[in-house]
Amino acid sequence: MEVMERPETSEPLAHAQILVVDDEPGMRNFLVKTLRPLCRGVDEAATAAEAEQCLARQHYDVMLLDNIMPGTKGLDWLAERQRTGGFTETIMITAYADFHIALEALRAGASDLVLKPFRSNQIVNSLRRSLEVAQLKRENQALRRALAQSDPGSRRTDLIGSSATISDVRAVLERVAQLKTPVLITGASGTGKEVAARHLHKRSARADAPFVAIHCGAIPTEMIEVELFGHAPGAFPGAQGAREGLLASAQGGTVFLDDMAELSAHAQTALLRVLEDGVIRPVGSERDVQLDLRFVMSSARSLQQAVAEGRFRRDLLYRINVVELDMPPLKLRGADVVDLAELFLSEIASTMGVPPLEIPPGVRSAMLRYDWPGNIRELRNFVERALIFGRFPSAIGEDHGHDAEIAPLEDVERREILRALELVGGNRTEAARRLGVSRKTIDRKCATWGL
Repeated sequence: MEVMERPETSEPLAHAQILVVDDEPGMRNFLVKTLRPLCRGVDEAATAAEAEQCLARQHYDVMLLDNIMPGTKGLDWLAERQRTGGFTETIMITAYADFHIALEALRAGASDLVLKPFRSNQIVNSLRRSLEVAQLKRENQALRRALAQSDPGSRRTDLIGSSATISDVRAVLERVAQLKTPVLITGASGTGKEVAARHLHKRSARADAPFVAIHCGAIPTEMIEVELFGHAPGAFPGAQGAREGLLASAQGGTVFLDDMAELSAHAQTALLRVLEDGVIRPVGSERDVQLDLRFVMSSARSLQQAVAEGRFRRDLLYRINVVELDMPPLKLRGADVVDLAELFLSEIASTMGVPPLEIPPGVRSAMLRYDWPGNIRELRNFVERALIFGRFPSAIGEDHGHDAEIAPLEDVERREILRALELVGGNRTEAARRLGVSRKTIDRKCATWGL
C-alpha cells in the first residue's frame, strides 16, 4: 500500500474546517471572527453535546475545546472520545493550567494546550502546528507503507503516450477531474490503472491533499476493515490504542481502491455507506467519523460476473460505476510501447546505477509486433532484464509466434506462476505482486497443484 504526496499549499488553514467548543459566547465570537477569514469553515458549539452533533454531521480538521464548561468538562469529554474512536485533532483551551492538567490533556489526545488569556496569533499558530503535525503523521503512515512498493512506475502521475486510445483515456479523466463522482477503472493487469488514478488526482482540486492507494488483494481478509476504517482501543486483542484507518488518512484527498473484487462482504457493506454518506465507523467504536473523499476504484476482473456469482454487491457496483473507464491493453497502443520502454530505460538505469541502452531498430520493430500479454508490467520487466545483461535479446516472445502451438491457458498460468515463485525464492506475496494477482490466488493455485 502506498503513497501520499506532500501538500504544496503554503497556508494549511486555508482548507481547514474548525470547530470551536466553548460555553462563553464572547470567547466563541472572538474565535469565530478571528478564524473565519483564514479558514475554509468555522462552526461553534456551546457544550459537549452540541459538539457531538456537529461532529456527527461532518469532519473537522481541528477542534478548539475549552476545558471548564457546564456539565461535562472538556478534558473528560475528550478522553471519552479517544476511548470510543474519535480522531479529530484537538487544541485544549484552559485558564487553569498546571503540569497535571497538561499531562492529562496529552493523554486524552490533545495536540496542544493554550492558556487563557491568549492573543489571536497564538491560536492561529497553534492551529497551524496541529494541522502540520496531523499531515506529517499521515505522510509517515503512507510512506511506511510505500517502502513495500519497489516499482516506481506505480507512483507516476502522468499517463505516457500519444496513441489515440490513451489520448481518449486522458480526455475522459480531464472531464471528470473536478467532480466528486466515483470512477471505476477496469482493464487487464498491468495496463496502468493506478497511474490513471494518479493522473486524475493530480488534475483535480484535491491535488494538494493526500492520494492513498490501497491494494485490497494484498490485505488479509480478516484485517481489511481494520486497515480501511481504523479501530478503537481494545477493539481486538493487542489493540492498545486507537488507530486511524487508511480512509481517514486520505481526508480531503483521493482514495484509490485497487482489486475491488477482493473486498469481503462486510467491507463492501461498510464501503457502500462511505460512498453514500461519507461516514466511517472504526472497528470496535460506537462513533461515526465524517470524511471528505474522492474514490477511484479498479478491478482486473469483471465485477458484473462477481455480482452474478454472489461475490459482489449489486448496489455497490451501481454506486461505483457511474463513470467507468477501460484501460486499453498495451498491444492496442501502437508506438506508445517504444515511448514507455525509453522511459523505463532511463528510470531503471538510474536506479541500478548502470548506463542506459539504445534500443536497436530491429528491437523496436519487434516490440511493435509483439502482443505484450503482460502489458506494461511485462514491458518493464523486459527492459530491466536488458539492462541487467547489457543488451536486448535478438527476439521477443519467441514462444508466441503465429506458428507456435497454442498451449492451454491453465498450462500457461501454471508455468508463469511457478517461474515467478522460482525467481523470487518462493516468496508468494512478492510473486503475486509481480504477476498482478492477489496472494490468495497464488495460495489457491499452489494448493490445487499440491504445493
